[in-house]
Amino acid sequence: MNSKITGLGSYIPELKIPNNHFKNHQFLDDKGVIFKQNNDTIIRKFVAITGIEERRYAPAKVNTSDMAYEASLKAIKDANIDPETLDYIIISHNFGNVNHGHNQSDMIPSLAARVKQKLKVKNPSCVAYDLIFGCPGWVEGVIQAHCFIKAGVAKRCLVVGAEALSRVVDPNDRDSMIYADGAGASIIELSEENGGIYAHESASYTLEEADYLFNGKGFSSDANETLFIKMYGRKIYEFALTNVPLAMKKCLDNSKFNITDISKILIHQANEKMDEAIVNRFFKLYNIETPEGIMPMCINQLGNSSVATVPTLYDLIVKGNLPNHKINKGDVIILASVGAGMNINAIVYQH
Repeated sequence: MNSKITGLGSYIPELKIPNNHFKNHQFLDDKGVIFKQNNDTIIRKFVAITGIEERRYAPAKVNTSDMAYEASLKAIKDANIDPETLDYIIISHNFGNVNHGHNQSDMIPSLAARVKQKLKVKNPSCVAYDLIFGCPGWVEGVIQAHCFIKAGVAKRCLVVGAEALSRVVDPNDRDSMIYADGAGASIIELSEENGGIYAHESASYTLEEADYLFNGKGFSSDANETLFIKMYGRKIYEFALTNVPLAMKKCLDNSKFNITDISKILIHQANEKMDEAIVNRFFKLYNIETPEGIMPMCINQLGNSSVATVPTLYDLIVKGNLPNHKINKGDVIILASVGAGMNINAIVYQH
């Protein structure tokens, strides 16, 4: 008996925002000074580092809880379950519902309560709560669901990662080009089948690192008191390269598998160059070369949708919607993420 992901679903907004959308933006540094480089150069360098060519934004009338609901419906259908049998609904996000054209976050009631209501689940013993854990939120939600199942207090959980980052970005900040919207959902349940979660690892670094990602004022001199998502990119890059490979190794070493057993690594789609460096450093810890095709990516078309990136990537591969990548029954994969907090986590999972 083990915890298995029996259903997956994702909501990928139809609205595509290509990089040329930003050609006429006025990008400023953190002192409010216009960059000397023109926007064509800024965008070209941005693509070279992040790999992002376009991203998806949610329609104006669609909010984070709506995307979470749509992804949940697909996961429930994929698992072929009755939502009334859910013991927990865990919704991971960072900003709650943010109405289009506004910046105020709405988290009362919780997004999980709203999703449960939309699903028309009557069972009061189905506990719905939100999880705020930065970009690693969905992975952490899966770990929590697994722990509930192993403890015998749950048999079936819905875990969702959803975010509308396009509504909390500073239009004068170059980093605004990174962020995107979307949702990914999963059903985790007790299963008699082989496979499932064999190890997990989580860590929070807060003493010096807590403010690497934060809410801050806009860069424009006439910006009001509205706060936007901000980050110290170089610090995050260095932190991730140092700590994520070690967490992944500790997780793998605590499982029954070897490095040569790993078929895919589904890592948070944050920055293509950073993710490649993390995975390369991970394999160097075992003194072997990184296998070709080990790290699928969807960031080039979908951007960074925070908590939604890992479940969305997993769903795309399993449903055959990511060219040149597939995950077969029995394959061993690693799910890993890093983000605000700073938090890190990883799971060794047999599909």
